[in-house]
Amino acid sequence: MTKKTVKLGVFLAGTGHHVASWRHPHANPTANMSIDYFKGLAQTAEKGLFDLLFLADSLSVAKDSHPNILTRFEPMTLLSYLASATSHIGLVSTASTTYEEPFSVARRFASLDHLTAGRAGWNVVTTSLASTAANFNRPEHLEHGLRYKRANEFVEVTKKLWDSWEDDTLIINKETGQFIDESKFHEINHQGEFFTVKGPLNVSRSPQGHPVIIQAGSSGDGQLLAAKHAEIVFTAQENKEDAMAFYEELKSQLSVFQRTKSSLSIMPGLFPIVGQTEGEAKEKYEALQDLIIPEVGLAIMGRYFGDVDFSTIPLDTPFADISLPDHVDGIQSKYDLIVKRAIHEDMTLRQTYQWVAGSRGHHIAIGTPTQIADKIEDWVKGHAADGFNIMPALLPDSLTDFVERVVPELQSKGIFRTEYESSTLRGNLGLDKPINQYSQGN
Repeated sequence: MTKKTVKLGVFLAGTGHHVASWRHPHANPTANMSIDYFKGLAQTAEKGLFDLLFLADSLSVAKDSHPNILTRFEPMTLLSYLASATSHIGLVSTASTTYEEPFSVARRFASLDHLTAGRAGWNVVTTSLASTAANFNRPEHLEHGLRYKRANEFVEVTKKLWDSWEDDTLIINKETGQFIDESKFHEINHQGEFFTVKGPLNVSRSPQGHPVIIQAGSSGDGQLLAAKHAEIVFTAQENKEDAMAFYEELKSQLSVFQRTKSSLSIMPGLFPIVGQTEGEAKEKYEALQDLIIPEVGLAIMGRYFGDVDFSTIPLDTPFADISLPDHVDGIQSKYDLIVKRAIHEDMTLRQTYQWVAGSRGHHIAIGTPTQIADKIEDWVKGHAADGFNIMPALLPDSLTDFVERVVPELQSKGIFRTEYESSTLRGNLGLDKPINQYSQGN
């Protein structure tokens, strides 16, 4: 039987995903706004044959926001630059369905797909930070369920706009003067609960038909959106057992939408700390943990709890003794994950914020290249993941370690490519080009 191939993405964020990475002696102090820095990271990831690189985004910041968030490039602008610095790796960005409009999102991602010759991907988010509303002339942030309802219609409209041009709409016949085949140029005339959009899009059908759609919500609403639309799901799963349960739960919903299990790849975040020995890896991790400022760690964790102020609570208080809201209007799945582990393992507030701030609830893999490759293989063979979204703790060091040390181990196991199979993101992921919903016979 052919071994299952691991899919790999890299989640790039400033100086790295560890909350204190910017304080590390190896950190680049100008990383957030350096195009040469990101160019180097992208080329390192492509050298490692990653399927994609991913840039998140936020539309609201505060004085206590992480330095990676306080100042950073608008992601589509940066990806447009990285398109010319790479040739195979997929380029994925977040765009909000709560604070944007389908036409502008469809246009941007179709444009990026053309610029990259078929390497674009859209991470669909509903925006969890309530403070964002104040930046967009909104009196209040939409509640969780309503955000996902809007998101579903948003994606449907975006797909219609991408399909408003069929593959062969352009004729461009200089002799006859015919530029397009009007029968293949479609107004979508969408009228729904949240959007009224006429169309067509002013960008022709892109190389992939639809840029690859990614989704990162793990709540019930998030899973439903993913089962209907997503081709990749980024998720936070702290242990293999929870990951297996999530994998089965989400994959089982695909048949409701006449989809096969292979049409969606589940890629949990993985926070690898690689050392030549296990002891060296642990030393690297502890050196980063020691740099966490308590006030910063508590503020980061507080945002997952609907802006709960943990700063007045003694750090050695058992987490189970802290009064918490029953529900948050933010990232509900992350809230549930933190509470479950902190209470189950009798963690104190200090232990909880260090864990959350350090990896934000993603699985931490600390060890040798062989140990980390073994873990990746175990999760994929055990139906806990189809691959991983690698979250380097310290950039560029952690990414370089993974590419130079872990990737060869995966290749030697026969579970990771030794060269790119395709020039498009869909091709490398093994995904079919979507059928145009307006073409004859559909």
